[in-house]
Amino acid sequence: LQVLEALANVLVGFVGMQLTGATKNIPQMAFAISGASQVSAKACTSLALANGLSFPIATLAKSGKMAPVMFGSLILGGATYTLREYLQVALIIGGTAVVSMGKKKGGGSASSLIGVAYIILSLVLDGVTAGFQKRLKAETAKAGVKPKPYDFMFWTNLYMCLTAMVISGGLGEVGTGLAYCAGNPEILEKIIKFAICSAVGQSFIFYTIANFDPLILSTVTTTRKIFSVLLSIFLKGHTLSLTGWTGIAMACSGILSEMHAKMSGKAKAH
Repeated sequence: LQVLEALANVLVGFVGMQLTGATKNIPQMAFAISGASQVSAKACTSLALANGLSFPIATLAKSGKMAPVMFGSLILGGATYTLREYLQVALIIGGTAVVSMGKKKGGGSASSLIGVAYIILSLVLDGVTAGFQKRLKAETAKAGVKPKPYDFMFWTNLYMCLTAMVISGGLGEVGTGLAYCAGNPEILEKIIKFAICSAVGQSFIFYTIANFDPLILSTVTTTRKIFSVLLSIFLKGHTLSLTGWTGIAMACSGILSEMHAKMSGKAKAH
């Protein structure tokens, strides 16, 4: 599935590059590492669930994705952040985690050690991805080039697709995947729809990557969970516990603080 998703993004990215003009002389190493680490992080999350990690624990762990992203940007990308930004990230992570805990029902299944190891590796790879995305911007700036969003989309997903092919081959999932699709042809339509939706969404994601800091992207992808919960409450009449509302208040405080800092010009430029 990751191979097909990345392939759809490669095709859309290629078309986008032809329409907007491809950027020449782009450093490829950082693209290769960030693409490989990004799809490997997704694979590790899936492997964590397949090896006994409960879904609530996996969701809770990935809610803290902003922390390794910030750490990776610091160590690998040479970024610097203010105390205010650290506090904003802590509020958003804490709030999202509290919402996840507030929604958890029942005892859940026990999480295996190997599942925990995989989710930790996934978070480490999230940090590596952010660090090399930050480094990529520095390298392209030194080379005097500025990649466009579709440059990011095409090259990142090309390396993601190649890496996903290697991983799926190593796990022996190519044959079983093709056999499953052959035995259940109705799923092909759903896979195609999923790939198209992914490609459309990734267009916005790579616009954010091309024009903003990796931490901003992580903020967007993390806090969408909060807004999904709010939409479900207001549009579908779902309820949320006091713990959940406390988490939403914490996360929204961090988001509003970031927005206020940007609008007032006090936030440090990355």
